[in-house]
Amino acid sequence: MTVAESLDAAVAALRAGGVIAYPTEGVWGLGCDPDNDEAVAHLLRLKERDPAKGLILVAASIEQFGPWLEGLAPELHAPLVASWPGPNTWLVPDNGRTHPLVRGAHDCVALRVSAHPGVAALCRAFGGPVVSTSANKASEPSAMSAAEVREIFGDELDAIVEGELGGRDKPSTIRDLISGQVLRA
Repeated sequence: MTVAESLDAAVAALRAGGVIAYPTEGVWGLGCDPDNDEAVAHLLRLKERDPAKGLILVAASIEQFGPWLEGLAPELHAPLVASWPGPNTWLVPDNGRTHPLVRGAHDCVALRVSAHPGVAALCRAFGGPVVSTSANKASEPSAMSAAEVREIFGDELDAIVEGELGGRDKPSTIRDLISGQVLRA
């Protein structure tokens, strides 16, 4: 299957409420439609992840996060614009737009505009942000290849986007937008 064919299959799976895997900047990720309750719950079950932890949303552009950024003070947009696209995840106060399973036990939503061309292409083709979490079971190492994704999840995924990792050796930095505190370097 070509990269383009795998991208088309992944977008179809996302729209149908499926869970997909795709390469990101540093590790393979799992994703789903952040507005589909069943898809988000299924992803959490696959990962064996505590729903209280919340999930990251990734997009192709800051414009795709428009609904999540509504009501945010204009001066708080500057750090986002300055750091995106790139490996910077920001905890942004939730304006009520975020699904509770995505937000977890937090009053913020984690947002990142990816510089990875494959992730950006996926979000553009889907027409909005997707959930982005490492492709692994809770507390296990993240998958570093499509073969490892298949080994971990077998046929439990609805699609796998072909492609390469972006060359980063660590996950994105996570910062709180209000305090500026770095939560993960």
